[in-house]
Amino acid sequence: MPSERDIEKELWWVHKRSELLSLADQHLNAYVYDLNTVAQKAGDIQSLGAVDRTLYAVKANFNADIIRTLADAGVDFDCVSPGEVRMVRDVLSDDCESRILFTPNFAPRDEYEWALREGLRVTIDNLYPLKHWPEVFGDQEIFVRIDPDYGAGHHEHVITAGVNSKFGVSIDEIDELVTLVNSAGSRVVGIHAHSGSGILEPQNWQSVATVLAEVAGRFPDVRSLDLGGGIGVPDRRGVPGFDLATLDELLGKVKAEYPDYALWLEPGRYLVSQAGVLIAHVTQTKEKGGHCYVGVSTGLNSLIRPALYDAYHEIVNLTQLDVKATETVTVVGPICETGDRFGTERALPPSNEGDVVLIANTGAYGYVMSSRYNLRDIPEEITI
Repeated sequence: MPSERDIEKELWWVHKRSELLSLADQHLNAYVYDLNTVAQKAGDIQSLGAVDRTLYAVKANFNADIIRTLADAGVDFDCVSPGEVRMVRDVLSDDCESRILFTPNFAPRDEYEWALREGLRVTIDNLYPLKHWPEVFGDQEIFVRIDPDYGAGHHEHVITAGVNSKFGVSIDEIDELVTLVNSAGSRVVGIHAHSGSGILEPQNWQSVATVLAEVAGRFPDVRSLDLGGGIGVPDRRGVPGFDLATLDELLGKVKAEYPDYALWLEPGRYLVSQAGVLIAHVTQTKEKGGHCYVGVSTGLNSLIRPALYDAYHEIVNLTQLDVKATETVTVVGPICETGDRFGTERALPPSNEGDVVLIANTGAYGYVMSSRYNLRDIPEEITI
């Protein structure tokens, strides 16, 4: 079994510590993305023999350099808003409509009309559009998002299927869906699903694929099954990474059983999470009621995942990286909220004002969910 030190040696931000410390001399707070790691993750997914097409969920991180790196690796894009579509177009600056799947949710009618005029492939994820705006989808090829009737994920807020989720057409609505599609004159060419985020069991995608293949049998024009994303990312050292080889093996069995369908995958967070870190500086330290606090120069306005999802992010004192951790502390920011905590009961070396603190695995749903709450500045983005 690899030691903690062996695992640490594999981390890009350990290798590039000096570069990060130099950047921290110039920036109070910053998101830093390692493009080599993005390209490596894209290559890992692209190497799956059973997956015919990979689409990056742009909502995870819309940084232009990241989009460009993924596009160069052959990855296409899943967009959930016109703004995301425009971002991809601006970055790629070519005829990229065929590389985009537009997947809005509870969007107004004009977004669907706009997307179809622009030549985008559009996903419908409930019956309302076909019931109330059938003329919009007449003689159009569409995808339909199905709720496979169960969801999964690391927190209830990221479970995107099942009875308590707002997403997708229910299995018990398939008969009505067939009727509405035929009445509108649409052609369903793809069946889509997304179970949730942070799923570590490869069997999830095999189960989803089987459900989608059964639904696809009701629509003669279906060519693709989009299995969604949600591939889990280890949140701390020593936790095994996601087993891509097993996923490939299981999806290979699906392809053997349903050879007429191409399998698509949408790994958003998996492609970028580990490529990003948030760097900040120690501002103050404090002891109160037997608790030790280390304050840093940014807070939940920059990274809301711990407050919103109870997400765990590894935290290190980058300045004191070679110093033994002897203190148990809670790392907090300057935001006027009790929930402004990056980590509770964390082992760190003694921290001093001005030390650089690094919060790992922040390449996804970090900057894109940031705000100017308390009128605090949003960290800059830097790619290396």
